[in-house]
Amino acid sequence: MNRTIIFLLFIAVSFLLVQGCNKKVTPSRSDIQSKEAFDTTAFDYVFTEALKQKFLGNAGDALKYLEQALQINPESDAAYYEMAQIALMISDKNNGKKYALKAVYLNEKNIWYLMLIGNIYYSEKVLDSAILFYEKAIQYFPEKENVKLNLAGIYAENGENEKADIIYSYFESKYGVNETTSLAMVKSFINSGNLKKAEEIVNKLLEKYPDVLLYNGLLAEIYHSSGEGEKAIAVYNKLIEKDPGNPQTLLSVSEFLIEEKDYDEFFPVLNKIVLNDSISMEDKISLMAKAIEDSSLVSSRGNDLELTLLILEATRMNDDIIVLLRPELYQKQNNLAGAIIRLEEIIASRPDNYFAWEKLLLLYSETGEWDKLYLKGEECATRFNRSFLAKILFASAALEKGQLNVAEEELRKAKILSGDQKDFLFQVLIMEADMFYKKKEYNKSWETFKEALEQKPGDIMVLNNYAYFLAEQGQELKEAERMAKIVIDKEKENTTYLDTYAWVLFKREKYKEAQKIMEKIIIKGEKQDAVWYEHLGYIFKAQKKCEKAVENWKVAIKLDSRKTELQNEIENCGKR
Repeated sequence: MNRTIIFLLFIAVSFLLVQGCNKKVTPSRSDIQSKEAFDTTAFDYVFTEALKQKFLGNAGDALKYLEQALQINPESDAAYYEMAQIALMISDKNNGKKYALKAVYLNEKNIWYLMLIGNIYYSEKVLDSAILFYEKAIQYFPEKENVKLNLAGIYAENGENEKADIIYSYFESKYGVNETTSLAMVKSFINSGNLKKAEEIVNKLLEKYPDVLLYNGLLAEIYHSSGEGEKAIAVYNKLIEKDPGNPQTLLSVSEFLIEEKDYDEFFPVLNKIVLNDSISMEDKISLMAKAIEDSSLVSSRGNDLELTLLILEATRMNDDIIVLLRPELYQKQNNLAGAIIRLEEIIASRPDNYFAWEKLLLLYSETGEWDKLYLKGEECATRFNRSFLAKILFASAALEKGQLNVAEEELRKAKILSGDQKDFLFQVLIMEADMFYKKKEYNKSWETFKEALEQKPGDIMVLNNYAYFLAEQGQELKEAERMAKIVIDKEKENTTYLDTYAWVLFKREKYKEAQKIMEKIIIKGEKQDAVWYEHLGYIFKAQKKCEKAVENWKVAIKLDSRKTELQNEIENCGKR
């Protein structure tokens, strides 16, 4: 069984964005007078330095200065507020909330503090707490109508419709139908599920602004959510009749038709979009990607989608992204051979299209085309010598082909490229552990496995491979059993992990337990794997059941003719 593990990690780092009003105000020194005397000059200096570092993007330095400021004045609500904002920007939500609550505790009559903590609770969907702080904000600042409008939306989302209606009635009586408050009310009613009320307000907006796409789109959305698809389509058709080439209308209609799965209506609109020069290429690509992600569309109208993609390619022949859409479609259709052929064509004509190379190498890996991956992987790793993924994929092909020195060199380069990205380094380590094992440098392999486990102690793939390799060498079998047991406790039905556990038990001479597990794996019938029958044969042999051992080895040879060493086992079983 192939136990080379290739992790293809793409790391995306997301930051919590806390939105307040358009103008963000830092409380002045007059707002932060402490009950006890403190050195205001020292505080102002440190606090100013903290703000400077914050604006420069140096979050760590800013927090250090703010901590110093709190040592000077422990009751500085402004310092806690700034610390809360910084913590949230670096995704430390727990401390962000803690600091924000402290700022409010010290000065609950500050609108910015109240809005910050209210928004934190809202982002966590703890609506009761969000409402509490929004209500405090309205209590102290009744003139803040934008806060009042947001509170109405949270009321509606929390099912407190009567409270929401009171606020909405206030705005309606004061301003009538308008493009600011009325629109907010519509979105709020949609979110809370009160579609009738939302429809009523949208129709009032449309009476005043009949041609605004946004309001028509909202009405169509309401009809769609209400199960009135025909009414929604009628709204969009009306807009198209008025302005057949309007980019926003065409894009909105197309997305709606995808969601409705009305593909007969979708393709005529899609073709208009492809040929419309007023629609940006980014919007076209985004729409095509959305269409490709729709499994039912691909399965029922894949040929039509392919034709549209060919037309799109013809309009922008030199676009490196557009040419990748067709291979993406082929993959979605499970036509991996077609995707590979197309990607090979792309890199032949446009050898600097890195994304095409990346997709091609990944497909070679997925389909087990190791000779091609080795050949093209070397070319890609040379052409794009700063690509971590190219190095890893080339190394994986080298491992499969037994080119261990090549693999070692590529992994060395990949380790340098991984820099301080721990997930990348972890990927290199587990491949190095495999490589050292194949080179029979077992101690280095064990050391590398341990280093990987220091980074991710509970990683089941590393635990599984480490346990299996130890068992193969008959080393530290008790520890191997412990690790294999951890793995199957987490993945009770995974046949690969169960096979490892059974093999460790076999090595520990727990034959009955090992036999039971192997028979369970084979009975599951997920696939036919030569290694399973090979292992079960050895387990029967250890119990002096040669007939059953031979029976299983013959199956293993039938499944994998390369297992010629088993022929000797078959001939010699029972002779010793």
